[in-house]
Amino acid sequence: MNFSAPFIRRPVATTLLTIGLVLAGLAALRLLSISPMPRVDIPTIKVSASLPGASPETIAAAVTTPLEHSLGRIAGITEMTSSSALGATRIVLQFDLNRDINGAARDVQAALNAARSTLPPEMHSSPSYRKVNPSDAPVMILSLTSDTMTQGQMYDAASTVIAQKLSQLTGVGEVEIGGGSLPAVRVDLNPQTLNQYGIGFEEVRKAVAASNSNRPKGALENGGEHWQISSNGQARSAAEYMPVFVKYSSGAAVQLADVANVTDAVQDIRTAGSSNGKPSVLVIIRRESDANILDTVNRVNKILPALNASIPAAVDLAVVMERTSTVRASMRDAGDTLIIAVVLVILVVMLFLRNGRAALIPSVAVPVSLIGTFAVMYLLDYSLNNLSLMALTIAVGFVVDDAIVVVENVSRHIEKGVAPLQAALIGAKEVGSTVLTMTLVLIAVFIPMLLMSGYVGLFVREFVVTLSVAILISLVVALTTAPMMCAQLLKTPVPNHQHGALYQWSERGFTAILHAYERSLKWALTHARFTMLILLATVCLNVYLYVIVPKGFFPPQDTGQLTGRIQGDQSVSFQLMQQKLTDVVNIIRADPAIENAVGYTGGAQRNVASLFVTLKPLRERKISADKVVIRLRETLASMPGVTLSLTPVQDIRIGGRQSRSSYEYTIQADDLNMLRLWEPRIRQAMAQVPELLDVDSDVQDKGAQTTLNIDRDAAARLGVNAKQIDTMLNNAFTQRIVSTIYQPLNQYQVVMGVSPEYAQSAETLNQLQVSGEGGRQVPLSMLASYTQTETALQVSHHGQLAATTISFNLAKGVSLSQATKAIDAALFKISVPSSVRGSFQGSAKAFKEMLANQPILILAAFLTLYIVLGVLYESLVHPIAILSTLPSAGVGALLALMIFNTDFSVIAMIGIFMLIGIVMKNAIMMIDVALDAQRNTGATPTDAIFQACLLRFRPIVMTSLAALLAAIPLALGTGDGAEMRQPLGIAIGGGLILSQLLTLYTTPVVYLYLDRFSTKIHSLRKKQLTHQAANLMPLAADNL
Repeated sequence: MNFSAPFIRRPVATTLLTIGLVLAGLAALRLLSISPMPRVDIPTIKVSASLPGASPETIAAAVTTPLEHSLGRIAGITEMTSSSALGATRIVLQFDLNRDINGAARDVQAALNAARSTLPPEMHSSPSYRKVNPSDAPVMILSLTSDTMTQGQMYDAASTVIAQKLSQLTGVGEVEIGGGSLPAVRVDLNPQTLNQYGIGFEEVRKAVAASNSNRPKGALENGGEHWQISSNGQARSAAEYMPVFVKYSSGAAVQLADVANVTDAVQDIRTAGSSNGKPSVLVIIRRESDANILDTVNRVNKILPALNASIPAAVDLAVVMERTSTVRASMRDAGDTLIIAVVLVILVVMLFLRNGRAALIPSVAVPVSLIGTFAVMYLLDYSLNNLSLMALTIAVGFVVDDAIVVVENVSRHIEKGVAPLQAALIGAKEVGSTVLTMTLVLIAVFIPMLLMSGYVGLFVREFVVTLSVAILISLVVALTTAPMMCAQLLKTPVPNHQHGALYQWSERGFTAILHAYERSLKWALTHARFTMLILLATVCLNVYLYVIVPKGFFPPQDTGQLTGRIQGDQSVSFQLMQQKLTDVVNIIRADPAIENAVGYTGGAQRNVASLFVTLKPLRERKISADKVVIRLRETLASMPGVTLSLTPVQDIRIGGRQSRSSYEYTIQADDLNMLRLWEPRIRQAMAQVPELLDVDSDVQDKGAQTTLNIDRDAAARLGVNAKQIDTMLNNAFTQRIVSTIYQPLNQYQVVMGVSPEYAQSAETLNQLQVSGEGGRQVPLSMLASYTQTETALQVSHHGQLAATTISFNLAKGVSLSQATKAIDAALFKISVPSSVRGSFQGSAKAFKEMLANQPILILAAFLTLYIVLGVLYESLVHPIAILSTLPSAGVGALLALMIFNTDFSVIAMIGIFMLIGIVMKNAIMMIDVALDAQRNTGATPTDAIFQACLLRFRPIVMTSLAALLAAIPLALGTGDGAEMRQPLGIAIGGGLILSQLLTLYTTPVVYLYLDRFSTKIHSLRKKQLTHQAANLMPLAADNL
C-alpha cells in the first residue's frame, strides 16, 4: 500500500488542503495568548488575619494555631506554612496539583467559618483568603505622588477608587496597596493630663465610642405618609470629636480636646513609601493564575486615563513598573531566533540539493509544519511563550528531515531516468516506512517526559506536546505535499547537461568527503574490536560525566526586574527605617543600569522594607541582572544597620514561603528550645560554605521588648486585675480602633493611643494609671515593674510546627547540585541530632525530587524506545544497534555543557532527550536500507551495511546539519530570554557534533556484531532442533 499515491495523483486537492492548514494556523496565531512561560497553576490559597497591636507570639498562639488546626483538616494540602508578625498573620496553603482550586477555596471558607468561635473576640474583621500563584511577581506597579496632598489622602484615593476599579478587570488577581494608610481621626492622649483630671484610658474610649453612632433608627408612618428617621449621631471629623464630653472633674466638664490632641491623620502612622526618591503610595497589581500578562496590563493601561480623572488633580498617577516590555522583548528575540533557524536550515537544504526546485520542497514543508502547529496549540489552549517558541525553533531541524528524506530519494530515482510522477510514487513508497519509523521513535522519546508528575512534568508538557505536534504534521506533509511537489516540480535531467561551476565544485567536494568516509568506514569495519572499544569507552564516559556535571533546576532568568527587601536592626525605630528606605532607593537609582526603584515599609514587620527595581533594557545596560545585583550588593555593603537582599524576578518559582533569597532550607524540631539552639549553628555552618551567598534566616528573636511584671498581691489589694492592666495598655499603645466612621465610598476609623512623644520610651509606663475599685486611678508603678528583654518579631510555622527557614543564593558559577551537596556536607560535620530535621523547600525541594527521578526517567526512555523499535522491526536484536548511537550523543552534550559552564538543568535534559531522537533517526536510515538489501537482494550483512552507510551518507549529513544549525541560534543567542534557551542549543549542538563523528562508524560495527550473534543463536537453535529430531526417530521406529 502506498499512502502517498492518492495525494500525488491529486495535486489540486493536496495543494488546497495544505493551504487550508496554513490558513488555520495563521488564524490561530492571532488568537493565541502570550505569556513568558507555560501556564502552570499550582493550587495555592493565602489566608490573612489581623489582631492590631498583638505581638507575634500572641498572634501565633491566639490566631494562627487555631486557624492551622481547622485548615489542616482539609484534604489535598501538600504544604502549609505560616508567618505571624506584629498584629497580623499569613497562612499559605498549597494543594495537590490535581486539586480543583475552586473546590479548595470552598473548603478553606468552611474551615475559617468553623474556626471563628476559637479566635479572640477582639478581632474586628474575620480572616480572609484569596487564590494566588506563588510564582507570580507583580505585573504592574503604579505610584501616587503629590506635592500638596497628604499620605492619607493619596492612600484613600488608591484604596477607594483605584484598587476597586482595578480589581474588577478581567485577569487582575490581587491589588495590594503599600506605603500608606487610610485617613482616620486620631485621638492622641496626654497621660499627664489624664492623671490630673483623674480620668482613665477606658473612660476616654467609651466616651469616644458613644459619641459616634450609626444604628438604624426606624421610620414614622401614618395613613398617608412615611418618614425615615435620621440624625447627626455620626461624628466624621476631628473637629466634631474635640468637644466630646468625657467626665466631670472637680465640678467641671472635661472635653476630649482637654486631654488629647485630636487630628485628621492616618490610621497607622508607621507606614511609608518611596518612588524614585519621592514619598509615594504604591499600587501593586498581580494577575490571576490563568490570566495573560499582556492582556491584563493592556486592560490596566486602557483605564489609566479614567483613573486619573477620578482622583484629585493634585495626585500624580504613574506607572513605575510593568512586565510587558520585557515579555515582548523576550518574545521578539525568540521569534528572531526561530526565523534565523528557518533560514539556516533552508540554506543547508539548498547547499546539498543544489537544485532550486528540489530545495523549494523542504523549504515549503518547514513553514507549513510550524504554522499548522499553531492551530493545534490553540485547540489545546496553549499559549505562545518562550518555551513553545523554543520547541518550534528546535523543531525546524526535525520537520525538515522527513521532507529531505523523501525529496532525496525521489531525486535519486529521477537522476536514474525515471519519470517524475513515477519517481515520486516509487520514492515515497520506499521511504514511507522509514519516515514513519523515524517519527514514531522520535515521539516515543518524549513519552516518559509526558508522564512526569509534579511541577516539572506540567511545565515541560507544553513543550513536548508542541514539538510532537510539529513533528507529526511534518510527517503528514512529507508523505503528502512533498511527494506531490516532487512529481510536479522536479524535471528529468537533460542528457549531457553541463552544470554550473558552483554545482561542480560542491559535487567534487562532497564526492571527496564521501570517498574519505568510504575509506575510513572500511578501516572501522576491519578493526571492529577497536571501534567497539571506543563505543564502550563512550558508555563509561557517559556515566562519569553524568555524575560530575553540575546540575541545576531551571536557568536563572533575566526578566529586567529585581525584587528584594531591606532589613534593619531588630530594634530599629520606624523613623530610622523610613530614612534607610529613602537612602537605599536613592543609591539604587544612581546605578547606571537602573530604570527606577520603589519601596515601602511599615505594617506588620516594622524593621523590613520591600523593594521593586526595574532595570533598563538589556541592550542599554549591557550586563546581566545577576551582575547588577552583585554591583548593588557591593555598593550598599558599607551602609550600617541595613541588610539588603535582591534577587532577579523569576517566571519559574515554586513554594509558598516568601524568603529573602532564591532557595530555602527549613529546620524543624520536636522541642522549640532545640530549634532555637541549633538554628544559629546550622546558619553559621551554611554561611561558611563558599558555594552560598546571602545566607540568612527568618528568625528575628532579638527585638527589643519591655516586659511588665505585675505584682498580683498589690494589684488585688488595690482592686486591680490583670485584664484591667492589659486593657489600659491596649488603649495606650496599640493604635486601638475605638469607632468606625461610615462614608459613602469607604469606612474610616477613629484611632486612640498616647501621643507619639509618649510612645518613644518605657519611662512612659511610670506615668500611666489604671482604673481601680470604685473608679479610683492607681499608678501603674504601684502595681508592676518592667524590665528590658528580647522578643520575636516573627513566628514561623511549617506544617503546624514551629520552623525556621534559612534562605540562600548561589555563588557565581555554582550549580544547585553543588550547593546542596555542600550544605549536606556542612551539616554532617556539625552532627545535627536526629530530633532536628532539615529539608529543602520551594525550588530546591523540587530540584532534589527531580534529581532523584532523573535516572529513572532516562531508563524509562531507553525501555520505551527499545519496545517501540522492537515492535516496528519485529526483532529483539536490531533495536540494540539503533540504541548504540546514544552514548556518543550523551557524551557530546555533557561535554558541551561543561565547556560552556552551563548546568545540566531541566532545559538541558530536554535537549538530550531530543538529541536521542535525532541520532536514532540517522541509525534508522542506515539499518532500514541494510535490512532491505539483505532480504531483497541476498547481500551479505557486511556488504549490506557498507552500501547502506554510503547510500544514506548524504541525507544523514544533511538532516544532522539541519538540526545542528537549528540549535546554533539557541546556543549563541544573547538577547532577552536567551539564558533559558542556551542550554537546549548547547546540549543538542555538542551532542550532534560528537555523535556524527562516531555513530557513522560504531552503528555499522554494532549491526554486524549483532547480526553475527543472531546468526549464531539461530544456528545453535537449528542444531538443537536437529538433535532433538534425531533422538525422536528411533523412538518412533520402536513404536511402529
